[in-house]
Amino acid sequence: MNRMVMSGITIVLLGLLGFAIPIFTTQKTDEVARIGDLKLQTTESTAHTVSPFLSGGAVLLGLLVIGAGTRKWA
Repeated sequence: MNRMVMSGITIVLLGLLGFAIPIFTTQKTDEVARIGDLKLQTTESTAHTVSPFLSGGAVLLGLLVIGAGTRKWA
């Protein structure tokens, strides 16, 4: 398989992953205060959503890249 086909497969898999897991969260830990050896930290969670249109577009783009990679050019 050539690089275009492998890239297309990767894009399709990422699009399918966006359909399977449309919401994911990230956590950020910040240091609020520090007095000697004592540290005061806070953790903030943020939810991120992946649009179904973005996932569908990634699948479509991946299929187009796979098709272009398998086509024999003159």
